[in-house]
Amino acid sequence: MAILSDRWIREQAQATGMIEPFVEAQRRDGCISYGLSSYGYDARVADEFKIFTNVDSAVVDPKDFAANSFVDRKTDVCVIPPNSFALARTVEYFRVPRDVLVICLGKSTYARCGIIVNVTPLEPGWEGHVTLEFSNTTPLPAKIYANEGACQFLFLKGNEPCEVSYADRTGKYMGQRGVTLPRL
Repeated sequence: MAILSDRWIREQAQATGMIEPFVEAQRRDGCISYGLSSYGYDARVADEFKIFTNVDSAVVDPKDFAANSFVDRKTDVCVIPPNSFALARTVEYFRVPRDVLVICLGKSTYARCGIIVNVTPLEPGWEGHVTLEFSNTTPLPAKIYANEGACQFLFLKGNEPCEVSYADRTGKYMGQRGVTLPRL
């Protein structure tokens, strides 16, 4: 597998709509950076958040996810309580080519503040808004800034197209829009 360059990412974004909207260069003016980088793409977090709460003493169950496990917020700045968690989504909509696997790493700006961004790999053929998982590992409230950089996606080209893509399997998160909760 080879990691793909800014040139390849730009060409795919423009030719196939692999990333929409696409920002062709790093934007850093007074914000957490986002846009095309040397070997990746720094995606932005949208202004839709699901913040976990224990007000109703809910139990988090991936097989039966209860709506009272979180509160919804549409805001420019999301405050995650200490030692808590929030879901969000990317501003960008991704369409992954059949011969590419995309992995995600959190931005160092957030990591240095004790905020961990987790995203599972984007499989060949998958498309949608990416659901972002933010963990506040600190004993203090932590801010997440909407419409600014949250994580970097790295594009890895396989030695050949896969036999069965995520789209072929009709994966349960295919075409997701908005913040998507766990599904069975």
